[in-house]
Amino acid sequence: MGYQTVKAELQNGVQWITLNRPDKLNAFNEQMGSDLLEALKEGEKDVQTRCIVITGEGRAFSVGEDLNMNRASYDAGKPMLLGEVLKRKYNPIVQRIRKMEKPVIAGVNGVTAGAGLGLALACDLRAASEKATFHEAFIKVGLAPDSGTSFWLTRILGLAKAMEVGLLGEPIDARTAMNLGLVNWVFPEDKFRDEVTKIAERLAKGPTRAMGLTKRALNRAIVVDMDSALEYEAYLQDVAGRTRDHVEGVKAFFEKREAEFSGA
Repeated sequence: MGYQTVKAELQNGVQWITLNRPDKLNAFNEQMGSDLLEALKEGEKDVQTRCIVITGEGRAFSVGEDLNMNRASYDAGKPMLLGEVLKRKYNPIVQRIRKMEKPVIAGVNGVTAGAGLGLALACDLRAASEKATFHEAFIKVGLAPDSGTSFWLTRILGLAKAMEVGLLGEPIDARTAMNLGLVNWVFPEDKFRDEVTKIAERLAKGPTRAMGLTKRALNRAIVVDMDSALEYEAYLQDVAGRTRDHVEGVKAFFEKREAEFSGA
């Protein structure tokens, strides 16, 4: 499927989705929001896609909303109905990533801010270039957190640190982001793509159904009590135990070889 503002290519079971407005630092306009959501839907449906990587073209991952789209309204001092924008454009993207039963990696190649940070945090795993920076920048333009950043920052950082990040809006470099738990890996810029490819292709060769069930379990576990988590784990394990990949994994264990998972 052709897109105007993102690129999508399948390589070795990995669907690479590249935000492609480099002249705007991959800021979101309406078209890019629509294109990204459609690319995610296509990757979710495609049986050959077993892992998705979202990254950015040029020197940015994404700086969030393209404020220039509404320049005339701001110049005229008119209030913006931003809640409707979130419900229409950003929230469906975040929800699609979290509910998709395939692993999704954010390849944070450069600066990310605002809703771009929300997009990165929504992904299951995050790899950053050493040149990447992270900005919870809403306070700088008189806004509250959105695109899921309030949800993820409090859970990753804890309340006190999330308050600091949200209220001060100071940039976070890649190494600090990893120390805080915002990203899983930091790679040198010249090795970034290769290292992300290794991780993504490893995931693409894994038991895709089990990974989807793992996402379900962990997403639910952060908002329920222990007894509920235990009950849900038992239900999901019943589902996983009936997959072909589980049988293959156990056979490989007995035969002392690497499992060859099919994703089913």
